[in-house]
Amino acid sequence: MGEPPPGEWPYGAPPLRALLKEPRRLKSIRDRPNAYWYAVGAVCIGAFMGQLDASIVTIAFPSFERAFHAGVGSVTWVGLSYLLALVAFVTIVGRFADMAGRKLLYVYGFAVFSLASFACALAPNLGALVGLRVVQGVGAAMLQANSLAIIRLAAPRGRLGRTIGVQGAAQALGLALGPSVGGALIAAGGWRLIFFVNVPVGVVGVIAGLLFIPRSRDLSGRAPLDWAGLGWFVPAVAGLLIAISLGNRLGWTSGLIVGSFVAAAVLGVAFFLRERSALHPMVDLALFSDRSFTTGVSSALLAYLVTFGVLLVAPFVLERYLGAGPTEAGLDVMVMPVALGIVALIAGRLSDHLSLRALTAGGMAIVSLTSLVLSLTGPGKGTVVCGLALIGAGFGAFTPANNAATLATVPRRQVGEASGVVNVTRAIGTSLGLAVTGLVFALGGGDRHSGPPVVAGYHDALLFLAAVSAASAAIALSRPKSARPGRESIGEAPTL
Repeated sequence: MGEPPPGEWPYGAPPLRALLKEPRRLKSIRDRPNAYWYAVGAVCIGAFMGQLDASIVTIAFPSFERAFHAGVGSVTWVGLSYLLALVAFVTIVGRFADMAGRKLLYVYGFAVFSLASFACALAPNLGALVGLRVVQGVGAAMLQANSLAIIRLAAPRGRLGRTIGVQGAAQALGLALGPSVGGALIAAGGWRLIFFVNVPVGVVGVIAGLLFIPRSRDLSGRAPLDWAGLGWFVPAVAGLLIAISLGNRLGWTSGLIVGSFVAAAVLGVAFFLRERSALHPMVDLALFSDRSFTTGVSSALLAYLVTFGVLLVAPFVLERYLGAGPTEAGLDVMVMPVALGIVALIAGRLSDHLSLRALTAGGMAIVSLTSLVLSLTGPGKGTVVCGLALIGAGFGAFTPANNAATLATVPRRQVGEASGVVNVTRAIGTSLGLAVTGLVFALGGGDRHSGPPVVAGYHDALLFLAAVSAASAAIALSRPKSARPGRESIGEAPTL
């Protein structure tokens, strides 16, 4: 079938046409030569809010325990349910957005996320909160599946790297401010405030999305959604996330963990076979035939593992060995995402002109070398903080260049689907970073309360992360030289 007109919803019934059609931007915005920056700004609101919300919720776990009289294992589902929904739906949402309209799904994603946040703040019990976090995760999937896609399509030739760099800085800022903002909100009015704070930001995000984001172009043809593929994918992801999130606490040889890994593997193979034979697959496996896309996704998976592995172990050595209080340790760790954000702005601009292989491989090489040095030296306060700053700078060099190179060669009609795959990679890498690094840290003695065993676990974890970073750098170095973010014209028509 032919493509629908720009902005048209392919499945809309006439009575709903007004709600299922992407509105134009303001004419005063469309006519500006820098109009794409307004679209980037609207996307950055979602990027900031998503990372802020993730880091705020983790600091509220003790409050959930007290409020609902529940154990640690129960309250962690407040985080796990959100992550499960995000990973499970982000790819199919991206696929649907490629047909229905990326702006439309992004704006409605803000609305769903904000309404679910309001409902979470009113949750009467833990079960209701966990269920509402699933809805919030679906809204987040609608945001994340389309954020990079919108930037990829809105940025003109030669500007993709710097625009993605700005988005990376917004994410880093949200990650950095989450613990301090969350702590202040909980202290001021309890855990419900951490969800209420999303509502006004969401309203601003919806308005900015409607006014500043251009209507979708180059949509793919109408096609049935792959519900059968989703039916295999969701339980496969659930099994994997349950296993890697609960393995440290329940034991990696426990029946539940082993069974979850086996189920995830079997269901994953079934999903792969389904996608390979489906006429309209949820994930077009042909995307992975592009070497630039495959190397970008693979190196990013390992990079996200390292990022959250470092964020996991650093507070332990700061508090349990160096004697820092929780507030002081939080400020020390904040150095890493702040450095990431600052360097991402610079590296994003440079990635439009310099070798993407040099930026991505060089950034992860800095992370690897710094982690190795930290694993071989005594953890003094200055050493740890300087090391976190260098690691953040390395990630800042890697992230915008890698995202730009990963999406640069993807056909326009599949950019939402590809963006969904990138976000699935980030979520799985995050989970692996927390679970696997936590295991290495514990095996090295880091689960002791204080003293030399904590340092031993810290050193073992950083040595492990140095090796993973080196692998990520090696994969990034294998990227084809031809992968450039500005090699095709990707700007939007000014009338949209």
